[in-house]
Amino acid sequence: MISANFTLAARLALAAAFLSAVADRWGLWSIIGSPGVDWGSMGGFYPAVAALNPWLPAHLVPALAWAATLVELALGIFLIVGVWLLPVYLASGVLLTIFGAAMALFTGLKLPLNYSVFSAAACAFLLYAIEKAEAAGRARAPHEHAADEARSALEQRAP
Repeated sequence: MISANFTLAARLALAAAFLSAVADRWGLWSIIGSPGVDWGSMGGFYPAVAALNPWLPAHLVPALAWAATLVELALGIFLIVGVWLLPVYLASGVLLTIFGAAMALFTGLKLPLNYSVFSAAACAFLLYAIEKAEAAGRARAPHEHAADEARSALEQRAP
């Protein structure tokens, strides 16, 4: 079984990534041009959204930028609080995969690799798989748990 501390650390790291991006878009890190600041405001984020979605009419760019930001905010909060983890992990992985694919397609492969987008997506999908397996284990019948405990006890006694 995976240590709960490892999954918690991965969950919080994923949340931090989402919430840091939101904070950047809302100017909470600082203004554009400051070290480490990509956007500095929602207005600064719009060109990035337009670049990753060249098919999107210009008048819809702000709506998509806000939708992505609010989804990332919700996912970050849910990851910290630890609610609805199975769908949150899956949604996180899908969202990050879409972001990474768009970045690779429209800006080149280096940018999503530099920002560890695919690594974060893999982390989300791994957390999803772990949570799903653990949920399946919790749903097993009590006699199956008893059999596992008996087998474990026998294995511990064996030389």
